[in-house]
Amino acid sequence: MDIITKIRNHARKSLKTIILPEYYDKRVVEAARIIEKEGLARPLLFTKEMMNPATKDRYIGEYYEMHKARDVSLDDVKNLFEDTLYYAAMMTREGKVDGLVAGAAHTTPDMARAAIRCIGVDDHITIVSSCFIMSVPGSPYGDDGVFVFADCGIIPEPNSRQLACVALSVSELAAKVLDMDPRIAFLSYSTKGSARTKAAEKIGEALKLLNEMAPRLLADGELQVDAAIVPEVAKIKYPDSPVGGRANCLIFPNLEAGNIGYKLVQRLGNARAVGPLFLGLNKPASDLSRGCIVEDVVDCAAVTAIRAQ
Repeated sequence: MDIITKIRNHARKSLKTIILPEYYDKRVVEAARIIEKEGLARPLLFTKEMMNPATKDRYIGEYYEMHKARDVSLDDVKNLFEDTLYYAAMMTREGKVDGLVAGAAHTTPDMARAAIRCIGVDDHITIVSSCFIMSVPGSPYGDDGVFVFADCGIIPEPNSRQLACVALSVSELAAKVLDMDPRIAFLSYSTKGSARTKAAEKIGEALKLLNEMAPRLLADGELQVDAAIVPEVAKIKYPDSPVGGRANCLIFPNLEAGNIGYKLVQRLGNARAVGPLFLGLNKPASDLSRGCIVEDVVDCAAVTAIRAQ
């Protein structure tokens, strides 16, 4: 059974309400139909007409009070809530729905701001990042070709603590959504000191911090990607690695590497990429690429539903 089928079967076990505020996008409309037909979740295709005026005014007031220290004016906030996205994010915060999926018609920065400022950051993780579930057909690496890549969408130049928090978030998602035993690799152009630079030192510090946060997690770094995922290469480059060339959760050193990496694998390896999935929020939310297809919306909704279970 392929990973997408497993995800969809898992989503059906306990139906959750997933709000889809981009009601005007044909891809989202069709995805909502499929989600409901296949019993993956209870999709709420949320339109402007569904906004309750009194609730909208309350949300505007709550948002303004939360963020007025940012020099946000009340008029600015009112403008934000003309869009269904912010109203939907506040509904998610309030627990009126179980998760949020959008981004087909919004940029990732727009989605991230709405999710972070409305839903809020999990005190356990302390930062928001994102990941992709990658399924590479015919690949012997990872978990039969299944990986989690992070961060591919949020933090441009993560420091050591942020990298450790990203890895911790990824490990929790991999276990809950994919029923996967996470094996984490902090990626670099260096393997265990083959290049002595500040960038490599940052990754070594991230591993140390992750080991302090979650000592039972299987993790290693810094590792070149071949040493991280190919056992034969790992035996040559770093035979003592606890990951042993079997990593299934790949933590990229910065946003450039992560974004380039997932798109290369997606396009050249014909991989299925599910995400971006936001990590570190108080409630589950998923971004979408503006170039997404209907199936991408369906898969993100299914993963978001599982995370809400």
